[in-house]
Amino acid sequence: MNKTQYEQKVVTIGGGTGHFHLLNGLKKYNHPSLITAIVATWDTGGSSGRLRTELGVLPPGDIRRCLLALMEDENQQKVAQTLFDDRLDGFNGFLKGHSLGNLLGVRLDNIFRGQDRGTDAQRALFRIRARILPVSLSDVQLIAVTKKGINIEGETNLDYRCKRPDFDPEDKVVRIYFNTRADPNPEAIKSIKEADKIIFAPGDLFTSILPHLLVDGIKEAINESNAKLCIIINLMTKPGETDSFKASDFLEKVTYYLGNNKRIDYLIINGEKYDKDIVEIYKSEGQEMVLFDEAKCVKVAPNAKIIKAKIAKYLRKDHLLRHDSNRLAKTILQLT
Repeated sequence: MNKTQYEQKVVTIGGGTGHFHLLNGLKKYNHPSLITAIVATWDTGGSSGRLRTELGVLPPGDIRRCLLALMEDENQQKVAQTLFDDRLDGFNGFLKGHSLGNLLGVRLDNIFRGQDRGTDAQRALFRIRARILPVSLSDVQLIAVTKKGINIEGETNLDYRCKRPDFDPEDKVVRIYFNTRADPNPEAIKSIKEADKIIFAPGDLFTSILPHLLVDGIKEAINESNAKLCIIINLMTKPGETDSFKASDFLEKVTYYLGNNKRIDYLIINGEKYDKDIVEIYKSEGQEMVLFDEAKCVKVAPNAKIIKAKIAKYLRKDHLLRHDSNRLAKTILQLT
């Protein structure tokens, strides 16, 4: 299959590593100028969280990952990743520990007076043809509520709640909301309405995926769009967020926050079995393979066509199970 064989207006929604791998594949087979990545803006951890607190900017981390994923030259991508991920460990004071890629983004935002303009400046600098749009320009804090009524404030606190000594895997997250209104980025709304395909990337369900649907107008734009809506189910559960979740559990949450259980056109599931030793290693770390309960999935999203494909790969050296960028992209683009 040749590069840019497809010319589909594709909008991706997500954050983190899963979004990176999806975009890294899509740019190879779809015309890059027709790809729009819509990214999260509520990160509170690491360098992004510090910059948000200290400078009052939107967190740049997810934009940085998308920029890297959408670089079309592999050598450029490798060099940029080394540079972007550099944490300036030789420096003291404010700079120490920050990602150089985050600092570059924040500085360009300042020079060009606005996150959208700063992101476009980075795209021009690195010759990235795909678009990258913050889903909202509002300063919002993500809050989760558990079954026991415990409030967890901040994306990072939810992300790492499993590390707390009092963590109870049975006390599941039942609701998420923002502490204030999240106004939509008008360009994100426009891209969704004009898309041929809208894809929810794999990723952390309650911190990277579902919060997009809390932004005013986003779920309405998705429901009104004529685009094919694709949901990619995660490979493994995540402690503190999706403990013991099956595929239907992911699907139930998406349809609930979308407000429409008949809107999903495609449900994409990994159809490749994992080696027993891989499963056992992940299990020892509190993660389990997401089981595909087909009958329940059909009940939850009756209009969704189920696509089972070999879209996973295991990076043995790094002990990481990830979606295969190329296989995943091909699978999605071939859907009609």
